[in-house]
Amino acid sequence: MPEGAHVVAVVVTYHPDPAALSALLTATAPQVDAVVVVDNGSGPDTLAAVRAAAAHVGAQTVELGTNLGIATAQNRGCDRARALGATHVLLLDQDSVPAPDMVRRLLAASATPADDGRPVAAVGAVARDARDGEPPFVYAARRWGPRRVDLPDVEGARVPAAFLIASGCLVDVRALDAVGPMRDDFFIDHVDLEWGVRARAAGWQLLAVVGAELQHELGESPRTVPGRGRTVHVQSVTRNYYMVRNTVLLVRSPLLPPAWRVGYLWWLLKYVGYYVVAVAPRRRRVPLMLRGALDGVRGRTGPLR
Repeated sequence: MPEGAHVVAVVVTYHPDPAALSALLTATAPQVDAVVVVDNGSGPDTLAAVRAAAAHVGAQTVELGTNLGIATAQNRGCDRARALGATHVLLLDQDSVPAPDMVRRLLAASATPADDGRPVAAVGAVARDARDGEPPFVYAARRWGPRRVDLPDVEGARVPAAFLIASGCLVDVRALDAVGPMRDDFFIDHVDLEWGVRARAAGWQLLAVVGAELQHELGESPRTVPGRGRTVHVQSVTRNYYMVRNTVLLVRSPLLPPAWRVGYLWWLLKYVGYYVVAVAPRRRRVPLMLRGALDGVRGRTGPLR
C-alpha cells in the first residue's frame, strides 16, 4: 500500500446471502486497513449473520435499523471511514467479490493526476458479471451519454469514465469533501452516476483501471433480448420506480449536457417499453413506472411510499 494511504472499505448490506457476504469480507479485509459494514435494515436472523461475518474479519458494523437507501448507507459508511482516518474509501456492494490484488492496483492508479492533468476523484475496478460473459461495466462519456466501452489489453491502463459503478470504486476522501456526499434523496439507482457527473463538473476525473478485477452481480439473472447484442439485467418492480423517477430527475437537473438529456430520454423510453412488453408482473410494474415518471416531473424524491 502506498505510503500515507489509509483505505477503509465500506460494505453496504440489505438482506444479504450470508455465504456471499462472508466471501466478500474475507477477500476484502486483507487488502485494506479497516472494514465497515453498513446494514440497511436487514431482518433479525440476517442481521445476526451480518454481525458474525463482520466479527470474523474484525470489521465494524453500522446498523441503520431500517432501509434508508444506498446513498444514505454509503454516506454513513464514509462518515465512519473518516473517523477511522481514511484517505480513501472503497465502496462495495454485498454481491461483489474483489480479486486479491484489486485494491493495490486501484491505489497505484490513483497516485498521480489523470493524463489531462485533472485530479483523480475516484478509480474503479473492472466489474464483470460472470453470468453473462459480456464486457465489463465501464462507461465512457459519449455525445449522447455514457456508453459501455471495450478496454485496452494493457495492465494498469487508466480509462477515463463518465461515471463509476459504486461497487469496486475507490474514492479519494478529498474528492468527497470537495464534491459532497452521495445524494440521499435519490435513495437508490443513478446515485453513482449523479455523483460522478457532479465530480467531473467540479473539475475532477474518474478512471477505470484495467487489471483491477471485481466480480459483481447486477440485478437479477440476465436475459437475452431478440435483436439486441447484449443481455438485459432485469430489475425488481420497486427498482423500476426508482430508475424511472431518478432518470427523469437527472434529465430535469442542470447537471446533464443537452445531448445527454436527449440520450437518457430515449434510453428511458426503451427501458419502459421493454418492461411493459416482456417482464411480468406488468400490472404492478406499469403503474409504478408511471408513478416514477410523475414523481420525477414533480421533483418528488426520497423513498417510495
